[in-house]
Amino acid sequence: MYENILVPVDVFEMGLSDKALSHAQFLAKSSSGAIHLLHVNPYFSPSLTRGFISDAKKMEEYLINTSKEKLTTLIKKCSLGESDVQIHIRSGNIRDEVIKLADELKASVIIIGSRNPNIQTHLLGSEAAGIVRYAHVPVFVVR
Repeated sequence: MYENILVPVDVFEMGLSDKALSHAQFLAKSSSGAIHLLHVNPYFSPSLTRGFISDAKKMEEYLINTSKEKLTTLIKKCSLGESDVQIHIRSGNIRDEVIKLADELKASVIIIGSRNPNIQTHLLGSEAAGIVRYAHVPVFVVR
Protein backbone atom coordinates (compact mmCIF):
# COMPACT_ATOMS: atom_id res chain seq x y z
CA MET A 1 0.00 0.00 0.00
CA TYR A 2 2.80 2.43 0.88
CA GLU A 3 5.46 1.81 -1.76
CA ASN A 4 7.26 5.16 -1.53
CA ILE A 5 7.19 7.05 1.73
CA LEU A 6 8.58 10.58 1.67
CA VAL A 7 9.87 12.03 4.93
CA PRO A 8 11.06 15.65 4.79
CA VAL A 9 13.76 16.22 7.40
CA ASP A 10 15.31 19.44 8.66
CA VAL A 11 18.85 18.29 9.45
CA PHE A 12 19.39 21.38 11.57
CA GLU A 13 16.37 20.57 13.73
CA MET A 14 16.41 16.79 13.96
CA GLY A 15 13.99 16.62 16.90
CA LEU A 16 11.05 17.16 14.55
CA SER A 17 11.85 14.11 12.46
CA ASP A 18 12.28 11.39 15.10
CA LYS A 19 8.59 10.56 15.49
CA ALA A 20 7.87 11.03 11.79
CA LEU A 21 10.66 8.62 10.92
CA SER A 22 9.35 6.07 13.43
CA HIS A 23 5.95 6.17 11.72
CA ALA A 24 7.61 5.87 8.32
CA GLN A 25 9.55 2.80 9.51
CA PHE A 26 6.35 1.18 10.72
CA LEU A 27 4.55 1.82 7.43
CA ALA A 28 7.54 0.70 5.36
CA LYS A 29 7.90 -2.56 7.27
CA SER A 30 4.20 -3.36 7.11
CA SER A 31 3.97 -2.75 3.37
CA SER A 32 7.52 -3.49 2.14
CA GLY A 33 7.89 0.14 1.13
CA ALA A 34 10.90 2.35 0.65
CA ILE A 35 11.62 5.46 2.70
CA HIS A 36 12.87 8.60 0.98
CA LEU A 37 14.45 11.21 3.25
CA LEU A 38 14.49 14.73 1.87
CA HIS A 39 16.31 17.76 3.18
CA VAL A 40 15.77 21.10 1.48
CA ASN A 41 18.51 23.70 1.82
CA PRO A 42 17.59 27.32 1.25
CA TYR A 43 18.43 28.49 -2.23
CA PHE A 44 21.85 30.08 -1.91
CA SER A 45 22.28 33.01 -4.27
CA PRO A 46 25.60 34.64 -5.18
CA SER A 47 23.96 37.95 -4.29
CA LEU A 48 24.13 36.85 -0.64
CA THR A 49 27.92 36.73 -0.89
CA ARG A 50 28.06 40.03 -2.80
CA GLY A 51 28.59 38.41 -6.15
CA PHE A 52 31.47 36.10 -5.24
CA ILE A 53 30.35 33.04 -7.16
CA SER A 54 33.11 30.82 -5.74
CA ASP A 55 31.99 31.62 -2.18
CA ALA A 56 28.38 30.78 -3.07
CA LYS A 57 29.46 27.46 -4.58
CA LYS A 58 31.58 26.64 -1.53
CA MET A 59 28.67 27.43 0.77
CA GLU A 60 26.29 25.31 -1.30
CA GLU A 61 28.76 22.39 -1.30
CA TYR A 62 29.18 22.73 2.46
CA LEU A 63 25.41 22.67 3.02
CA ILE A 64 24.98 19.63 0.76
CA ASN A 65 27.81 17.69 2.41
CA THR A 66 26.62 18.56 5.91
CA SER A 67 23.07 17.52 5.00
CA LYS A 68 24.28 14.16 3.62
CA GLU A 69 26.33 13.48 6.75
CA LYS A 70 23.46 14.29 9.08
CA LEU A 71 20.95 12.20 7.11
CA THR A 72 23.38 9.27 7.04
CA THR A 73 23.80 9.58 10.82
CA LEU A 74 20.01 9.65 11.21
CA ILE A 75 19.67 6.46 9.14
CA LYS A 76 22.24 4.67 11.32
CA LYS A 77 20.64 5.97 14.52
CA CYS A 78 17.24 4.61 13.51
CA SER A 79 18.77 1.28 12.48
CA LEU A 80 17.32 1.48 9.00
CA GLY A 81 18.75 -0.64 6.24
CA GLU A 82 20.64 1.56 3.79
CA SER A 83 19.02 -0.27 0.89
CA ASP A 84 15.56 0.65 2.20
CA VAL A 85 16.28 4.38 2.47
CA GLN A 86 17.20 6.91 -0.18
CA ILE A 87 18.56 10.37 0.54
CA HIS A 88 17.48 13.38 -1.46
CA ILE A 89 18.91 16.87 -1.02
CA ARG A 90 17.48 19.84 -2.83
CA SER A 91 17.65 23.61 -2.69
CA GLY A 92 14.71 25.98 -2.82
CA ASN A 93 11.35 26.47 -1.18
CA ILE A 94 10.60 23.62 1.22
CA ARG A 95 6.93 23.21 0.29
CA ASP A 96 7.58 23.30 -3.44
CA GLU A 97 10.51 20.86 -3.31
CA VAL A 98 8.64 18.38 -1.10
CA ILE A 99 5.64 18.38 -3.42
CA LYS A 100 7.82 18.18 -6.55
CA LEU A 101 9.76 15.16 -5.21
CA ALA A 102 6.56 13.46 -4.04
CA ASP A 103 5.21 13.78 -7.57
CA GLU A 104 8.47 12.54 -9.14
CA LEU A 105 8.61 9.50 -6.85
CA LYS A 106 4.88 8.87 -7.14
CA ALA A 107 4.97 8.82 -3.35
CA SER A 108 2.15 7.04 -1.56
CA VAL A 109 2.35 9.32 1.47
CA ILE A 110 4.32 12.19 2.98
CA ILE A 111 5.10 11.94 6.68
CA ILE A 112 6.24 15.18 8.23
CA GLY A 113 7.13 16.23 11.75
CA SER A 114 5.65 19.43 13.10
CA ARG A 115 6.51 21.61 16.03
CA ASN A 116 3.91 22.59 18.57
CA PRO A 117 1.40 25.08 17.22
CA ASN A 118 1.23 28.73 18.14
CA ILE A 119 -1.40 31.37 17.63
CA GLN A 120 -0.12 32.28 14.15
CA THR A 121 -0.09 28.81 12.63
CA HIS A 122 -3.22 27.59 14.46
CA LEU A 123 -2.90 23.81 14.15
CA LEU A 124 0.32 23.16 12.23
CA GLY A 125 3.75 24.64 11.68
CA SER A 126 3.88 26.89 8.63
CA GLU A 127 5.89 24.45 6.45
CA ALA A 128 3.71 21.49 7.41
CA ALA A 129 0.58 23.52 6.76
CA GLY A 130 1.79 24.45 3.28
CA ILE A 131 2.63 20.85 2.44
CA VAL A 132 -0.75 19.61 3.70
CA ARG A 133 -2.54 22.29 1.70
CA TYR A 134 -0.80 21.71 -1.64
CA ALA A 135 0.31 18.05 -1.69
CA HIS A 136 -1.28 15.65 -4.16
CA VAL A 137 -0.92 12.65 -1.83
CA PRO A 138 -1.97 11.97 1.76
CA VAL A 139 0.13 13.77 4.38
CA PHE A 140 0.60 12.47 7.91
CA VAL A 141 1.66 15.16 10.36
CA VAL A 142 3.34 13.76 13.44
CA ARG A 143 4.10 15.69 16.63
